[in-house]
Amino acid sequence: MVYGFSRGEQFLRDFGLRDQIRRAAVSIMSNVAEGSEHGTNKEYVRYLFIARASVGEVRSQLYVALDQGYITPEQFDQAHALCVREAQLIWGLIQFLRKSTRGLNKLVMLVWILLQGGITIFHKT
Repeated sequence: MVYGFSRGEQFLRDFGLRDQIRRAAVSIMSNVAEGSEHGTNKEYVRYLFIARASVGEVRSQLYVALDQGYITPEQFDQAHALCVREAQLIWGLIQFLRKSTRGLNKLVMLVWILLQGGITIFHKT
């Protein structure tokens, strides 16, 4: 989604905002993936908090994009709702990992994310 609407003509001229919102969106998925490769729940949770912070960064930048007229209110609402959902999914996984006494099997983690709706910030509108 972020890459889709950041291809708009006005958005393309604002290199700083365009690049920052794209990097933050990529950071969400990258930190979830990178954290899953670590051997302990504690390390994974640390990366999930970073991913969740990146969701907040995207959400903040969406307000700037809306204020500058780079995205429509409808695009904002849709992307903002996805950010809220992503933050909830990540928080749910953090809570699960904190309660778990064993390491999380990567297949179980993938199934859990898919059942929760997956990481959707990149889906096209």
